[in-house]
Amino acid sequence: MGLEQSQHRFHIRQKLTPMANRYVVHAAGPDGAEGDIVAFAHQKRMALKERITFYTDESQRQVLFTFQARQIVDLGATYDIHAASGTLVGRLRKDFAASLLRSTWHMSQEGAAAETTGVERNRAVALLRRAWNIVPFVDLVPFAWPYHFDFAASERPVMSVEKRLGLRDRYVLSIHDEHLDRRLAIAQAVALDALQSR
Repeated sequence: MGLEQSQHRFHIRQKLTPMANRYVVHAAGPDGAEGDIVAFAHQKRMALKERITFYTDESQRQVLFTFQARQIVDLGATYDIHAASGTLVGRLRKDFAASLLRSTWHMSQEGAAAETTGVERNRAVALLRRAWNIVPFVDLVPFAWPYHFDFAASERPVMSVEKRLGLRDRYVLSIHDEHLDRRLAIAQAVALDALQSR
């Protein structure tokens, strides 16, 4: 089973390798546990112009969609998500000013009228994460405490992303809007990990 628009819940796990970040995306099974792999993401580290390629599985033989920054390293960069055919699916943008206190993202689906805004739910955890990030050699010890993002358009819930407790980066993506393109939702969920320090 591949990625389907009818799927509403996904599990995302980061896999660290020396030269790249990789993310495995599973659809949630009927019992809520990890089901089939529906996407596999590959992000090269230290790239000047951020690009993440999503494949249908870990073999990396078939591209599902791509995610690329419009500019070279930019704190307020816009990221375009394209289908394997090259068609624009949507775009993501981190709100740099708002994110100084609480991470905030804007997500736009191609053809949709309203922009979706995602905000870190807990202010105290947001401040704790910022304090953690200024500690020397912090990358050696991941931030283990859970945190949540809620995305809404015109006060209507669209999706949420929850980081699970633990040293390994594991997330649960829950989609509340049946019209939200699953590729855009997965790209945004991965961006919350891969681009959080940008």
